[in-house]
Amino acid sequence: MAGTYHEGSRTLQARFDTRRIADRIDEKLVRDHIDAGDRAFIEACDMLFLATADGHGRPNCSYKGGAPGFVRVVDARTIAFPSYDGNGMYLSAGNLMVNPHVGILFIDFQERRRLRLNGVASFHDDDALLADYPEAQLIIRVRAEQVFPNCPRYIHQYSLVARSRFVPREGATTPVPKWKRAEWSHDALPLADPARDDEREVVHRG
Repeated sequence: MAGTYHEGSRTLQARFDTRRIADRIDEKLVRDHIDAGDRAFIEACDMLFLATADGHGRPNCSYKGGAPGFVRVVDARTIAFPSYDGNGMYLSAGNLMVNPHVGILFIDFQERRRLRLNGVASFHDDDALLADYPEAQLIIRVRAEQVFPNCPRYIHQYSLVARSRFVPREGATTPVPKWKRAEWSHDALPLADPARDDEREVVHRG
C-alpha cells in the first residue's frame, strides 16, 4: 500500500499543526481491506463518486448510481460494480485503461455517513458478474489499497424522493432518455442503441 501522505500533504500538515492527528488517523482508521461494517455500508449504497485520472494525471470525477446493492463486495480486498450505458464519452473507463488508480467516495446523505476507498481498477469483457447486471456493458473491479471513513460533519442531510427510473432492472424495459431523441444527438448514436428503434421501425415499414 502506498503511503497515505506525500510532500504536499506534509507541508500543509506542518503549516496547520495537524501532523500528529493525521498520523493518528492513518494509524487507527486507514486499512488495506474491507471489514464487515464497511461491507454493510457499501452494499447498502445506491451511488458512488468515482475519481480517475488520465495518463498525464488530469483528473475526472464521475457519479455512478444504481439500485441498492449495485456495488458488490467480492472479498475483503475487492469491490465490483457495473458500468451502464452513458453518453458514450467513456471518460472514466477510458482513464482506467491508461491509469488504473482510482479514488471512490461513498456517501449516505440520509444517515450522513461517508467512506473512502482508494485502489487499482480493472475490467474485462468476459467478467462473470455481467450476467448479474441487466444491460451492464462492463464490470469494474477495484482492488482496495486504502479504506477509511471520513468525518460526516459537513454532509448535508437529504431525504430520498425517488430512485432513477433509468437504472436497468431485470424484466423491465429501460426508458430512453430525452437527450438521445434530440435532433443534435440522434443521428450520432451507436447503430445498436435502443433510441434508434423508432427509426428502424420506420425503415422496416417502408
